[in-house]
Amino acid sequence: MNREPAEHGKLLHSLPIELRWRDLDAFNHVNNSNFMTYLEEARIRWFESLGEDWVTEAIAPLLAAVQMNYRHPIPYPGAIVVELTADRVGTSSVTLGHRITSADGTVLHADGHVVMVWIDRGSGRPTALPDAVRRIAGA
Repeated sequence: MNREPAEHGKLLHSLPIELRWRDLDAFNHVNNSNFMTYLEEARIRWFESLGEDWVTEAIAPLLAAVQMNYRHPIPYPGAIVVELTADRVGTSSVTLGHRITSADGTVLHADGHVVMVWIDRGSGRPTALPDAVRRIAGA
């Protein structure tokens, strides 16, 4: 399976995740709500890997939109990989594409994107992207 699909931008981060028993639902596969948790973990790990401020007392990112296509259930036991791509970089927002695949990349479990908007914590209004996010996502 192609690790950098044409429909998404540059690969930013890849996070392997071992499934947990508690991730399962009554149908014995990963509950769809856990897909969002996996994406959140991948985003936080990517932000932390920047090595620069992406959240401060003055600014913070908010999740403005989520689009998720559930392609194939995730069975247990197993492992997955969450991939994040830079699909669009704006003035105060970034659109991150995402894919959740089997560990070997042969099964696409989900794909889609999220829009992250940085806001001024005092005013609640959009503010400029942190330099590290703009530099890495926009490169």
